[in-house]
Amino acid sequence: MVWAGTTVTGKTPLVFVERGVKINAAYYQKHIIREVLDPWARNHFGNRPWTLQQDWALSHSAKSTIQLCKRLFPDVWDKEIWPSKSCDLNPMDYSVRSILEKKVSTKNYVTVGALKRALMKSWDEITPEQCSCIIDNFPKFSKPVLRQKEVCLKTC
Repeated sequence: MVWAGTTVTGKTPLVFVERGVKINAAYYQKHIIREVLDPWARNHFGNRPWTLQQDWALSHSAKSTIQLCKRLFPDVWDKEIWPSKSCDLNPMDYSVRSILEKKVSTKNYVTVGALKRALMKSWDEITPEQCSCIIDNFPKFSKPVLRQKEVCLKTC
């Protein structure tokens, strides 16, 4: 499994999770949030405001994960804002993943190490301008759905 994040101003490092590792809340909080995302975000954003939006994989949606994120980060979209099972709205899914797949799928890799190197090279080739464009397009995809969710919550 590969974890990564994008912002309008850049991208996190890629994190490879070894085959067979169960990514539960404790693993996600320790190895992704505390060891990668938090230090990267502090360095990248400094004191500037930013918002964490993540999908609702079980490790992401655990109460302890949400509490940790709300303690560490300036703004976190929880289930009240971001719909679950919304991969068509998530920039990582509708854009970044397809960029990486397009770049690495043209070749067969004999080893996992070779595939990882190709993914890292492709990830490094995604420019800050591409990240900006991806995130700038995010409202176009998400606003109608989030607006509909708001209407539904008010009327249901």
